[in-house]
Amino acid sequence: MPDNRWLLDTRAFLWWLVDSPRLGGEARAPIADPAAILYVSAASAWEIAIKAALGRRRLAEPPEDWVPREIERGGFRALAITVEHGLAVRRPARHHSESFDRLLIAQALCEGLRIATADRMFSTYGIGTLAAQR
Repeated sequence: MPDNRWLLDTRAFLWWLVDSPRLGGEARAPIADPAAILYVSAASAWEIAIKAALGRRRLAEPPEDWVPREIERGGFRALAITVEHGLAVRRPARHHSESFDRLLIAQALCEGLRIATADRMFSTYGIGTLAAQR
């Protein structure tokens, strides 16, 4: 597998879109690399939609319009959730109780992806990570 295949966790995806200084340099270079293959999970879209519905994430427009457009505009690939991904959430040790994170980890393991994340616990799962936070 090429080393330039990355799954962005929800925060890394959002920070990239708004050019947040919270997205550290270690993550910026690979994400900006034109040769990189970058994925955004349906789990991140789901998380954004739930947080928007609860008023915890403000968007200028409905997430069902905004998220797909930003995935396309950013040159990301949408990563669907498969049955294999759903079943794989039981494989990793339970360092996380957050369902979205466990699903992202399962997807990375199943698809052979590394993850751009600010969550240091992701590296305990035996997947390559990229520190997304300064």
